Amino acid sequence: MPEERTVRGEGITLDLLLWRRDGVRGRELVEAALDLNPGLADLGAVLPLGTVVFLPDPPAARSAPVPRKVVDLFG
Repeated sequence: MPEERTVRGEGITLDLLLWRRDGVRGRELVEAALDLNPGLADLGAVLPLGTVVFLPDPPAARSAPVPRKVVDLFG
């Protein structure tokens, strides 16, 4: 269920709202947030005070990192 937030400070961007709530994983949600808020992009990069923004559900936590094969170029 989308979460409703109201911009209460100056210099707040959509990226910043998502980062404050979800950390680094919030970067994946910018497009979904713009889909939930038609016309939000027309307001500019910095959101005006009092703007109501609907934030998408946070991404699911990843269970475990996927192991990667390491290539040694000099060994």
